[in-house]
Amino acid sequence: MGLLKLLTSDPLVFALVAIPLLFSVIIHEVAHGWVAYRMGDPTAKWSGRLTLNPLSHLDPIGTLMLFLAGFGWAKPVPVNFNNLTDKRKGLLFVSSAGVLANILLAFFALLFIRLFSSSSSGIAVILVYKVCTDVAYINITLAALNLIPIPPLDGSKILLGITWKRTPYFLTRLEPYGFFIIIGLLYLGILDPLIGLFRWMIGTLIGVLIP
Repeated sequence: MGLLKLLTSDPLVFALVAIPLLFSVIIHEVAHGWVAYRMGDPTAKWSGRLTLNPLSHLDPIGTLMLFLAGFGWAKPVPVNFNNLTDKRKGLLFVSSAGVLANILLAFFALLFIRLFSSSSSGIAVILVYKVCTDVAYINITLAALNLIPIPPLDGSKILLGITWKRTPYFLTRLEPYGFFIIIGLLYLGILDPLIGLFRWMIGTLIGVLIP
């Protein structure tokens, strides 16, 4: 559900959801930069991107898409994979970091629902449930979307990290056109089954951790 639809249906929940969702895309990018820094690449740190300050991260189109379509992005954190101590592991770990950050945010949102709803009742519980449900849903969607192995999405670099030199490098050559390919496939609904599969996998994992 796009945030603009939520604005018209429940402005209070919109106000409470908008900020954590904007920070969801920011945390996704900071996670990439932080893991890269820990593995030997200071590019993100030198660029001032290891911060939660929205002004350092927000992309106008990505933010607009978050409001319109329920998913979006921040400006990509710069990473020089040649600086990493282990390039293969770096591709895998750095690229997975953003996805894992979104999964953790969804996990904690759903865990908070479980803990809060079991100890309280009333309007506050309903409000917390709505906010945390939206936060969890969009973070799961962000994680699922980024797992698609089409550049520049994280899934393409995760695939390179897993298979290393066996992966056709046409994926890297697709990157300049990848954004338009992704938008087109999303518009046509071609990616919906794959996103649904990744959502189900992530939801199942969280369900195991929060029985």
